[in-house]
Amino acid sequence: MCVFKRTLFGLLASALFFSSSANAACLGDQNTTSKVFTFDVVPQLTAAKIYTTWSPLLQRVGQDAGLCFELRVAATIPEFEQKLLKGEPEFVFLNPYHAVLANQKKKYQPLLADSEDLLTGILVVRADSSIKSLDDLKGKNVSFPAPNSFAASLLIRAELAKKKIDINPMFVKTHSNVYRSVIGKDAVAGGGVNNTLDNEAPEVRQQLRVLYETPAFTPHPVATHPSVSAAVRERFLKAMFKLTQDEEGRKLLEGINLNRPQAVIYAKHYKPLESLQLEKFLVLTGP
Repeated sequence: MCVFKRTLFGLLASALFFSSSANAACLGDQNTTSKVFTFDVVPQLTAAKIYTTWSPLLQRVGQDAGLCFELRVAATIPEFEQKLLKGEPEFVFLNPYHAVLANQKKKYQPLLADSEDLLTGILVVRADSSIKSLDDLKGKNVSFPAPNSFAASLLIRAELAKKKIDINPMFVKTHSNVYRSVIGKDAVAGGGVNNTLDNEAPEVRQQLRVLYETPAFTPHPVATHPSVSAAVRERFLKAMFKLTQDEEGRKLLEGINLNRPQAVIYAKHYKPLESLQLEKFLVLTGP
């Protein structure tokens, strides 16, 4: 797909979202008599990028599963967190520690995640930077997407605190903004994750160097509110697995970094994160 077509699709997808909620588009089976399920995606990337990748996937999955979705993207990660902790999304794509919070607060249950690429947090610096170790970051500006981004912020800030390395954190909303803040020298380093850096254009990646990488964890899951029935969860899961069977479907999965979906459960895949004791680094806003 050419750049013009990708850009045009992104703009059209964004326009769908910003239309009146009373006329919210149904992504999926237009003829279903069942309800429209809200599907929220954590805004770690730009809204245009999220709509461009998730809209066609939910359209295909919804058609195959006989379901209908309203894709929603909050303006910021803190806004997304407020909606999540109020229990507003029915389906939600969220980071691993959000999955812990959502389970503890509202009993959300993870459904599937990628089995191919584990999630690691990374600290990047400019390729030509003189920064050689974490100690070199003392007293420096370091950018992060948001306070509660799991691997890109919480894990890295916890590691720096453990090593008694005080920094000046800057929260710049998205992973893309982090990488550009480092390239533009607004920050000497920035926190991201392996798969969002991989998704950047080559001209962005070649200007950055990975200074530090965290241990690996099960990546972002799709989770559901307890009001979503087991039958609906199963239909969604089967439709996602079906995408692996043809080239078009595999490209849709690649677009959201979910190349090889696997069923996941909270007790096995996300409950272990509770032992990391990241609560002291959380910054929750709103009621």
